[in-house]
Amino acid sequence: MSKLRERIVITGVGLTAPNGNNLEEFRHNLLNGVSGITTMEHRYIGKVNVGLCNFDPKIYQNRRDIRNGTRAGSISIYCANEAIKDAGIELNDSTRSRVGVFAGTTEHGNVETENEVFNISQFDYDVAYWSHHHNPRSVANNPAGEVTLNMNITGPHLCVGAACAAGNCGIIYGAQQLMLGEVDVAIAGGVSESPHTFGIFASFRSQGALAYHEDPTKASRPYDLKRNGIVISEGGCLYVLERLEDARRRGAKIYAEIAGYCMNSDAFDTVLPLAARQAECFRIGIDRSGITPYEVDLVNSHATGTVAGDIQETIALRSVYTSGDKTPFINNTKGYIGHAMGAAGALELAGNLPSFNDLTVHPCLNVDELDPECQIPNLVYREPVKADKIDFIANNSFGMLGNNSVLIIKRFDP
Repeated sequence: MSKLRERIVITGVGLTAPNGNNLEEFRHNLLNGVSGITTMEHRYIGKVNVGLCNFDPKIYQNRRDIRNGTRAGSISIYCANEAIKDAGIELNDSTRSRVGVFAGTTEHGNVETENEVFNISQFDYDVAYWSHHHNPRSVANNPAGEVTLNMNITGPHLCVGAACAAGNCGIIYGAQQLMLGEVDVAIAGGVSESPHTFGIFASFRSQGALAYHEDPTKASRPYDLKRNGIVISEGGCLYVLERLEDARRRGAKIYAEIAGYCMNSDAFDTVLPLAARQAECFRIGIDRSGITPYEVDLVNSHATGTVAGDIQETIALRSVYTSGDKTPFINNTKGYIGHAMGAAGALELAGNLPSFNDLTVHPCLNVDELDPECQIPNLVYREPVKADKIDFIANNSFGMLGNNSVLIIKRFDP
């Protein structure tokens, strides 16, 4: 496999998660065991454990635009503005056409459609009460499109539908557009408003995959023997990506460099994962980075808290790392924030970005008794771990219909 044709770097980060509204706060809470999971009453479903964000959308939107737009749009607008500000980029008439917005999503439109159907049910299903905002609210490109309207960006925008691999895939697509020369700045990552649809809760419950715990902070527990499913969460993380030469020209701070990636498909089952294809995806991403698996220092696992999913990913990693003493550190972020669906991969990458500087690996949360079938050397849980070096991080992100993605980033070396 060939290495990337251009050096693509991360120069800005904007995020909101159930336990933090910027990278500093998010990282602090990951290192200090602070969960963002709570409980709410959901229409038709009842009491559920859920991860909700508490950012203020009015920072970047007026009340009218918030009312006429979508929750996913507000999350995207917040993250995109924060990322551009963090990158120190001033958008103007000559640059806006060279900026692209690429937001990974699990799905979009369900929240808006469910709300409209419920609304007209209060009026004997009279469609005269159906909102004329419904179409622009529910089209698949809405979250990215709302960003362009808010920020007057005239370059390309789209949403990358890749199930729960979408956060990684949004970043990958943004990097590809930069390498193709289609844009000079890519605002890329993933967003999710999933907790605001009852359908996703009902579906996971019918599959026996919806987590619940009386103490919501203990509900999301990947790798734990008593895990009982997924905690559905919202959130977003969008990055500013640039070609290295452009970032250098303007003297930008650089968080990290994209070293390699891979996306593939299981072609196996709509829901059940396949370890062999996940391992294949991992190996190809590593190969494209020009390194060996043993040069990876940290792997952020996708593990969601389902019995089969956690085990299959562990099997995949074991098949790659056959020499236990050389296994990289492995951690997981969903114990803190739940499963942020389309935002998961992008948020989880952000949580590990500071490791390049502080050499600290945040632990998995809520692993009280490790499932023997999830045993793997260097799985970090209970306490943060100090590393001698962290030069390469692998970010695993997998989704329904066998959608696999692996993103490799490296410490920036001029």
